[in-house]
Amino acid sequence: MYSVSDFRKGLPIIVDDQPYRVVDYQHFKMGRGKANIRTKLKHIKTGAVVEKVFSSNDSFKPPDLENKKMQYLYEDSGEFTFMDSQTFEQVAIPIDSLGEAKWYLMENEEYQVLFLDNEALDVDLPAAVILDVVETEPSARGDTVSNVTKPAKLQTGLVVKVPPFVKEGDKVKVDTRSGQYLERAN
Repeated sequence: MYSVSDFRKGLPIIVDDQPYRVVDYQHFKMGRGKANIRTKLKHIKTGAVVEKVFSSNDSFKPPDLENKKMQYLYEDSGEFTFMDSQTFEQVAIPIDSLGEAKWYLMENEEYQVLFLDNEALDVDLPAAVILDVVETEPSARGDTVSNVTKPAKLQTGLVVKVPPFVKEGDKVKVDTRSGQYLERAN
């Protein structure tokens, strides 16, 4: 059982017999009453975001989630196919369920796939990924002012702003939570 003091971003909980993930939370106290917690919750299956207020003494059960390490194989007609490396069982996750995670998936890499009631729902990404730059403009001579950036298209189709010294063929590290360039990788 979880209490509201256990809340953190990404925590899965059951509210009104439905599985949710905590997107944001904020403690607030009005006058002499007890503290309340204002939350934004994202439904794990549908993706709908709701706002709820909980009392400081509310408790929640964790949903019956399962993580499996699976290999990403390919994308076909809006579905991403993953394979269990042990049993060779394949599952498809619709593009709508993945959201922005689709830009960071690389073929033949292994990821943690989230299952609820034996249904694949989401992929747990690492904090950062290394991707190849496939297309970018050449830097202009004299662009030395700080914070100058240019767009770069990466191998997955994601476009990020990079510094002028990054060129085609370079590998860059990208933050999967914000989608921002972190550094050039070796």
